[in-house]
Amino acid sequence: MAMGFSPTQSRPGLSVQAEGARRVTRALPEEAPVAFVFDGTTQAVMMATPDDIADFAHGFAVTEGIVTAPDQIEEFEIAAHDQGIEARFWLRDDRQEALTARRRQMAGPVGCGLCGIDSLEQAVRAVPSVIHAGPVFAAREIACATAALGACQPLHDLTRATHAAGFIRPGEGVVMAREDVGRHNALDKLVGALWRGGIDPATGAIVMTSRLSVELVQKCAVAGCAILIAVSAPTAHALRLAETSGITLAAFARGGGFDLYSHPHRIDIEVHHVA
Repeated sequence: MAMGFSPTQSRPGLSVQAEGARRVTRALPEEAPVAFVFDGTTQAVMMATPDDIADFAHGFAVTEGIVTAPDQIEEFEIAAHDQGIEARFWLRDDRQEALTARRRQMAGPVGCGLCGIDSLEQAVRAVPSVIHAGPVFAAREIACATAALGACQPLHDLTRATHAAGFIRPGEGVVMAREDVGRHNALDKLVGALWRGGIDPATGAIVMTSRLSVELVQKCAVAGCAILIAVSAPTAHALRLAETSGITLAAFARGGGFDLYSHPHRIDIEVHHVA
């Protein structure tokens, strides 16, 4: 939690139902502007849940291709202000080209991970191919992944208003999870936590509580994770990118089943064709 900021706020309201109205107090998720500052220049400002900020900042730096190794970061600090939070990086001199390539200028709402980019080319940027074999999961592990993630969402249990991203490994279940009001923010937090903890994303799968939009597949590919699972649908663009980048994409993972759309060799299943 950033100094001076809480991830939730308790607020009074009036609940109006068919049987009448009553006063209630609800825990609401907080949003705060988080500025990512690299070498003294603000790269992006994102509205996010003010928790796990160091993970968020490092995950953003990794998934945006600004850094690729820990030794490229010379210094890092978090500064909280009345107006929001700054996550400040000082980078090695040779990272300036990568920094310029992913320059952003605007604050983005929680529903979008692409707001403020300088060009259409950056919106549909090329991502690395995830060519490694990756782990192999039993089908039941994929089918149960979102339910298992549900047990790792204390902020959602309190507010019913946040997304989560989790990391699962074969035979281990969910080994790490992060939450945020924004789905792409939750993913950045997770990637940052893995990166800072020395856990290779290639050893497991990422599971999301949201639909799969293209920026989530982009971030997954850049992080080097070959399997992406979600409780809801992918967009057609996200599926095309998963196909070309080598990512196994499993969607509608709920109720004991899932739909598998690309690179199925990482899931151990028997296929029964239904007309």
